[in-house]
Amino acid sequence: MNVFEWGFVAAVLLAATPILYSSLAGALSSQVGVFNIALEGQMLWGAFAAVAGSFYTGSAWAGVLIAVVTTALFSVTLAVGSARWGADPIVIAIGTNLFALGITGFLMRVLFDVSGTFSPRGLQGLDKMSFLAEIPVLGPVFAGQTALVPLAFVFIVVIGLWLKLTPSGLRLRGVGEHPEAASSLGIKVASYQMWVTIAGGALCGIAGAQLSLGNVTVFTENMTAGRGWIAVAAVMLVMGRPLWLPVACLGFGAAEALGFRLQGIGAPQQLTDAAPYAITIAVLVGMRMWVTARNRRPSLSAQPVPLPSQPESTS
Repeated sequence: MNVFEWGFVAAVLLAATPILYSSLAGALSSQVGVFNIALEGQMLWGAFAAVAGSFYTGSAWAGVLIAVVTTALFSVTLAVGSARWGADPIVIAIGTNLFALGITGFLMRVLFDVSGTFSPRGLQGLDKMSFLAEIPVLGPVFAGQTALVPLAFVFIVVIGLWLKLTPSGLRLRGVGEHPEAASSLGIKVASYQMWVTIAGGALCGIAGAQLSLGNVTVFTENMTAGRGWIAVAAVMLVMGRPLWLPVACLGFGAAEALGFRLQGIGAPQQLTDAAPYAITIAVLVGMRMWVTARNRRPSLSAQPVPLPSQPESTS
């Protein structure tokens, strides 16, 4: 087993890309003050919609488009419920995740008369960038990837810089940081929250499409297998800052890719499958301990300032 090779880097990127897209959706939602834990269900729906769209249209890219549109519509419940009606987003998101798990399994039986796994002959997956094969470094890393892999990093950089450098991006951040002040300036806070949550649903649709048509060419019930929750953990780890998402997501992708390598040398599958989730828990616990320790550290402003000594009076 050799992790110091370009093939391992390619495996890390492949494993991390669905998490990158869904964590970007979560980061955008957190910027407007919506804690979105519906990423798991939205990504699962996107994976199913991409496979179903590719099967019926005969085009993988049509499947991606169908996944983006339908997952955006799928997120309307969370967007309208939390932003317009003031419902608890946690409760709505949990219901959304459970509904996605049930409806995808149900539709597999209704539409395709199968259960468990849907992998028909001739199902179109996303094309790989094989034209890069002869280029040093880029070839071993990206030749076997789909165009959605580098596009994820483009999205993260563009959106991260937009949030930091543009008036509209700063306005969006203000909605999440100080909604009362934003509302006093005439900004429609609920509209911002609703449309950003729907845009996040579209990103989760891309995440699901990459998972089911890019990483593999198959749909399996509950195939996201907790990746949406890892995306939530990544958002918490970077505190909602999009530009830092690759650091967290690539770490989780490396854990998954390393697990596959360990299976190749005889490690138990149960152990390697649990590795990304164990690392997620360890990182979140470590981050919480670090934040707690930092908050307990007295700051300079909290130190008592000694009063100047008064000169002795002479009588």
